[in-house]
Amino acid sequence: MFKSSAYVFVLFLVVIAVTVACTAGNAAGVAVPGPTVDAAKAAKSGEQTAVVAGGCFWGIQAVFQHVKGVKSATSGYSGGDAKTAEYEIVSTGETGHAESVKITYDPAQITYGELLRVFFSVAHDPTQLNRQGPDDGTQYRSVIFYNNDEQKKIAEAYIAELDKAKVFPRSIVTQVVPLKAFYPAEAYHQNYATLHPDQPYIVYNDAPKVAHLRQEFPDLYTGK
Repeated sequence: MFKSSAYVFVLFLVVIAVTVACTAGNAAGVAVPGPTVDAAKAAKSGEQTAVVAGGCFWGIQAVFQHVKGVKSATSGYSGGDAKTAEYEIVSTGETGHAESVKITYDPAQITYGELLRVFFSVAHDPTQLNRQGPDDGTQYRSVIFYNNDEQKKIAEAYIAELDKAKVFPRSIVTQVVPLKAFYPAEAYHQNYATLHPDQPYIVYNDAPKVAHLRQEFPDLYTGK
C-alpha cells in the first residue's frame, strides 16, 4: 500500500475515473468454482492455520475477518528472515518477504479449499505478477505458504484446475511454497481497514473486496 495518505488522495483526485473503473472490475470478480481436491470438514471444532499473500495485507485481512469459520486474521510478513520483518525494510522489495495474512480457522466450519476459493475469487487477482492493483513490488506477490503436504496438494491441484478451465483471462502466477515462518506486522497495520474505513485507499481498493465477498459468498459471509 502507499505510505503517504496525501499521495493516495492526490492520486485519487487525478485518476478517479480509472480507479473507479478498475475497482468496479475487481468487484465484479470472476466466478471461481470450488476445488475438486479438498480436505473434508473436521468432525470436531478445532484450530488450523493458513498463510496467504496477495497485495497489501490490509485488504486480505479485511476479507478473511468476514469469513465464517475464521477465528482470526493477522497481517504480517512471510518469505524472509526475522531480522528484516519490519515494514520499512519489507517495503524495499529486497527482503524476500511478502505482505501476508495468517488465517486461523475452524476446520469443522470451513475447509482449506474453501479459504483458497475466497482467496482467488475476491481477495486478490492471482494473475498479476509482483503487483496488486496500485501496489508494485515483490512484497505484493501472490503466494500460498503451505503448512503441510495436504495444503500443498490442495493448492497445487486447485491452481492447475483453474488454469485448465481458463477461469481467468491470464495464467495464475500464485507461488506455492513451504511456510518457514510468519512474523506479525506492526500494531498499526492490524485491523487497518476496519479502523480506517474512510481512508481513500481502503474505500477504493479494499472495501469492494469485502462487498464482493458478501455478494458472492452469502453463506460464508459474516458481518462481525
